[in-house]
Amino acid sequence: MAQGNGQADGGDGDVVIRVTGLRTQFGSNVIHENLDFRIRRGEVMGVVGGSGSGKSVLLRTIVGLIRPAAGAIEILGERTDTMGERQRERVLERTGMLFQDSALFSSMTVAENVDAVLKEHTALPVELRQDIAELKIGLAELPPDAANKYPSELSGGMRKRAGLARALALDPEILFLDEPTAGLDPITAAKFDRLIRSLTASLGVTVVLVTHDLDTLRDACDRISALIEKRVKVGTMTELMDEQDPWLHEYFHGPRGRAAASGRVQDSAATD
Repeated sequence: MAQGNGQADGGDGDVVIRVTGLRTQFGSNVIHENLDFRIRRGEVMGVVGGSGSGKSVLLRTIVGLIRPAAGAIEILGERTDTMGERQRERVLERTGMLFQDSALFSSMTVAENVDAVLKEHTALPVELRQDIAELKIGLAELPPDAANKYPSELSGGMRKRAGLARALALDPEILFLDEPTAGLDPITAAKFDRLIRSLTASLGVTVVLVTHDLDTLRDACDRISALIEKRVKVGTMTELMDEQDPWLHEYFHGPRGRAAASGRVQDSAATD
């Protein structure tokens, strides 16, 4: 079970992402309105919401792939919504992104996919880049022989880990994960959740992940940002389960939510 850090959302603390008054929209369609939340160094923040709530849009807006209609976004103390392209690139070099489909280059091996990031953003010699690629593949808990395989030769879970290895290439301070366990069987998904917790513990990396998986929320996340009717509610899983909002109540207290909560109680009892 994830050990929540017990942080409230009120103080500044060591904030690495700050979103203030955010509005995103496409034409006249407003996706988010006046979102405010903060993410602190070393925590795992889950992002949930119903279909059409703009979870992936929020992730892409934070990293600068979508420009907000209003509001401010700070990553690692820098305003990404107003900075120039080169400055944004320098900030984003301190982050890593795992897209839902992994977005690996199909014509490259796993090692070449990781090396492509190193080659683009560093002036390191080839031999050192190869060593780093092997290290990142190991950090993602892939077997050594996966390095020379192509994405088409990998299982779904291995492709996710290969995408994670590439996201780790530049030693990011923040990892953005879009549906990291989508399409995985429960055992493989649980292993990925444990890997996320292991990385935060060993590397001190901050993780922001979009998910539908209640087990991931229970096992991997310190806090949760729930997108509801264009706004956001932030809290621990326990806090959000106690909210009276109809969507949150249905989400956390439906059959799947009860199963996840039951697992959490059992895990807590096992570790007492």
